[in-house]
Amino acid sequence: MKDIITVFVQDCPTNDKQAPVLIEGLPGIGHVGKLVAEHLIHELQATKVAEVFSTYFPPQALVEENGVARLCNNELYRYEDEHGTLLILVGDFQSTTNEGHYHLSHEYVRMAVELGVRRIYTLGGYGVGNFVEEPRVIGVVNDAALCETVKEAGAVFEVSEPGAGIIGAAGLMIGFAKMHNIEGICLMGETSGYLVDPKAATAVLHALSHLIQRPIDVDHLTKRAEEMEAEIAQFLETNSTKSDDELTYIG
Repeated sequence: MKDIITVFVQDCPTNDKQAPVLIEGLPGIGHVGKLVAEHLIHELQATKVAEVFSTYFPPQALVEENGVARLCNNELYRYEDEHGTLLILVGDFQSTTNEGHYHLSHEYVRMAVELGVRRIYTLGGYGVGNFVEEPRVIGVVNDAALCETVKEAGAVFEVSEPGAGIIGAAGLMIGFAKMHNIEGICLMGETSGYLVDPKAATAVLHALSHLIQRPIDVDHLTKRAEEMEAEIAQFLETNSTKSDDELTYIG
């Protein structure tokens, strides 16, 4: 059995007037990228075109709400309009091993090459260890010529951020993309890293929407962000009288 199996469940034509764009939103810090990708799929009513299965995913089957089990997988969705084609990669997991991160990321970029993709956007969270009132979007590119374009979308570039680099698919994919002459842009929303963060996802979505030149309704994400903020405020108020020692478990 191969380590990675990609199954196209529907034709994915590549004869667009404008080369396709690939958006990666796999699970990560704050689930920021995954929230954005799932929101895009829902809002655009994108169609699933491929499934990826791998021995680098956890050895388990996931059980749906109706009690039906399925293998862990990642999925590729397709949306087309007058501006061209968007391919959206989303799924259950990244990888359980370092080796798997490399192999899976290379497979995603190989698919992009095969489908004629001209630019890859990878999305994620940038963990700062504290709750952020107004999340910034940190930008990273694989070609300096893309910097101004990303700045115009509202992202910022900081010499010291991200200090430890970009771990996982978000970083590896734009690295592999460079090897295949595909433009790569990574957008990371500032997040505490403690919780699923729709507020950081909303900030990333605003920047991405500008870059892909498509207005995306953010109401659902904004509502989730407001609910999360209320829960955090209540948590902080409840624990405001506790000593620092009693709160060490948060970090």
